[in-house]
Amino acid sequence: MTLIDEVQTARQEVITDGYEMSLGEVINLYKDKELVIDPVFQRLFRWDDQRKTRFVESLLLGIPVPPIFVFQDEEGVWELIDGLQRVSTVLQLTGDLLGERADELGVLELNGTRFLPSLNGKRWTPSSEQAGDGLGSKLQIEIKRARIRVEILKSESADSAKYELFQRLNTGGVGLSEQEVRNSIAVSLNREFYDWLLALSKLPSFVCTTRQTDAALEKEAGTELALRFLAFRMVPYRNGMDVHEYLDDALFQLASDQTLNMVEEGRIFTKTFEILEAALGDSAFQRWNGQAFTGKFLMSLFEVVATGVSKNLPALEAMTPDDRNALLKAKAQGLPDDLTFSQNSGAGVRGTTRLSNLLPIAEGLMRP
Repeated sequence: MTLIDEVQTARQEVITDGYEMSLGEVINLYKDKELVIDPVFQRLFRWDDQRKTRFVESLLLGIPVPPIFVFQDEEGVWELIDGLQRVSTVLQLTGDLLGERADELGVLELNGTRFLPSLNGKRWTPSSEQAGDGLGSKLQIEIKRARIRVEILKSESADSAKYELFQRLNTGGVGLSEQEVRNSIAVSLNREFYDWLLALSKLPSFVCTTRQTDAALEKEAGTELALRFLAFRMVPYRNGMDVHEYLDDALFQLASDQTLNMVEEGRIFTKTFEILEAALGDSAFQRWNGQAFTGKFLMSLFEVVATGVSKNLPALEAMTPDDRNALLKAKAQGLPDDLTFSQNSGAGVRGTTRLSNLLPIAEGLMRP
């Protein structure tokens, strides 16, 4: 198939429409539940008050704003794909935003700007009759009449189209991590799978062995590690493929797989990290320097050790706890001496090279 053929085929998988509408119409669609924002996605509403104010200022000054993107399901309901910060800012301002994030944020009070210094302290409705801190009906109408273009991905599009659109539009702007984007779309693909993945990432033995910091937890690093573990076990890695594209594809495949045995895979996941915690504790994925396990969490060790243990689980479970602990400690200590591992686990090694060379040997390196 030529490049032109590939372009034409891919275009057929995406069916779109679009038109302009007022923000007042957008607000009413949200209030009537004809425009929905999934709670998982809503948690990523992160603009600070200054950025919110600058957006409101743009509306008041008539400055054009970027379009929002929605997915239209078979019932005609729109699911927000891109535009979370802008739409949520308007809804918070008008007091129509719902959910836990809305409760956390409370009323939006605007800041002053270079062009509109009198915006400082203003809100949609005054805090009291005498306060004088409300925007007033004239400016409220101006905001509700401001127009924004809505780009619509139709339900007839290929199943992967919504994922692709969400992923491409949301990697940037407000600093979403790759996994936060995956999580948000995983909810719409398969909520049960997302909840299961999230539960796995919070298992005490997994949290301990992967040494997750508060910052890492906030950026969903644990969920990404859990996904990596499942992907390495069930989705073959194609040599040279970008690591995040591989994880994107793996998530889509796993979340869409109706035959995935989550009970058995959950058991394997749980047992793998319980065994690693018993043998190595929070040093499971630290490098052995000849005398002790030191340094930070290493992805290369996670990929080899966790994957290798999971694929040797029956043999490891058959051993006594003491023998198993001694074996895994010796295996972990010996990894730096393995030529293939040492050549493909350094800081300068690309992720594609690391996965291509280490995943095939993980089972053998951890075999009893």
